[in-house]
Amino acid sequence: MSKVAFVFPGQGSQKVGMGMDVMEAYPEAKRVYEAADAKLGFSLTEIIAEGPIERLTKSENAQPALVSTSVAILRALETYGVKADFVAGHSLGEYSALVAAGFLDAADAAFLVHERGKLMEAAIPNGAGAMAAVLGLSAEAISKELAEIDEPVQIANYNCPGQIVISGTASGVEEAATRLKESGAKRVLPLAVSGPFHSELMKPAAEKFGAVLSQVTLKSGTVPVVNNVDVAFTTDAADLQEKLVAQIYSPVKWEQTILALIEKGVDTFVEIGAGKVVSGLIKKINRDVTVLAAGDVQSIEEVANKLKGDNA
Repeated sequence: MSKVAFVFPGQGSQKVGMGMDVMEAYPEAKRVYEAADAKLGFSLTEIIAEGPIERLTKSENAQPALVSTSVAILRALETYGVKADFVAGHSLGEYSALVAAGFLDAADAAFLVHERGKLMEAAIPNGAGAMAAVLGLSAEAISKELAEIDEPVQIANYNCPGQIVISGTASGVEEAATRLKESGAKRVLPLAVSGPFHSELMKPAAEKFGAVLSQVTLKSGTVPVVNNVDVAFTTDAADLQEKLVAQIYSPVKWEQTILALIEKGVDTFVEIGAGKVVSGLIKKINRDVTVLAAGDVQSIEEVANKLKGDNA
C-alpha cells in the first residue's frame, strides 16, 4: 500500500486568480474563502481574484491568501475520499499542513498568518534585509563562509541538494554572495522578498507572534505533521506552540523533511496549492518518488483518480 504525504507551498507561490476555478466548482472550497473573509474582516477573496499582484504579494495578504487557497484545494480533493498518511509544509505552508491534519481551523490559520505577515514586514525596515539562493555549493561550505562575516547572515532554507537560501542584512547577504561565488557557487541569486525571513533578524516578530498564537486553540492532529524547525513528527498540539514561534527565525529544513518522510515509507507526495515549486524541490531530492500537484479543477480530478487507482 502506497504511503502518501500532502505537502503545501510557502510564500512566493502566489498569483492573481489562484484557486478561483476551484472555488466556483466546489462548495467546500468556497466555504474556506468565505470563512477567511469573515474572520479577517475584509475580502481576501477579492484580493486573490482581482489583485493587482503588488497588493496580493504584501506578506499580510499573501500569507492568508496562500493558506486559504491551499486549504480550499485540499477540501475539494477530500471530496473524492483521498487521505494522507503524513503532512508537511514549506515555511508558511506548515500552517496549511496543520489545517490538513486537524490541528487548526482554516479561518484561524488565515488569521494567524495575516498577523504573522504584518509582524514579519514590520520587523526590519524595507530594504535593510535581503535573501539569496545559493546554487551549487554544499551547506557545509556555505556555513563556513558565513561564519567569517561580521554582519548577520545565515542559512534560511535547506531546499534541496545544491539549492540553499541565505538571509540577513542587505550588506551581509551582498558580502556573502561575493565570498560564496569565490568559493565555487555556480550562482547566487537575489530573491524578490520584502525582508530577511528565517533569520535572527526576525526574532522581534517571533516574540510578538507568541501572543497572537495564544489567541487560537490548537487541537491534537489526526495525522502526523513534520515541522520545519527540527523535522519532528507529531500529532500533539503541545509540541507546536514554541516551534511555530521559532519557525519565523529558524531555517526551513525542507530537504531533511522530505528525506524523513521517505524513511517513513512515503513514496507519493501531493503538492496542494498554487504553483509547483515544492514539487520541483522534491524531484531534486529524490527522483524515485511519485510527485503530484493539485492546483486547479483539472489537476484535482487527476490527482484524485491517481490516488484512488494506486490504493484500489
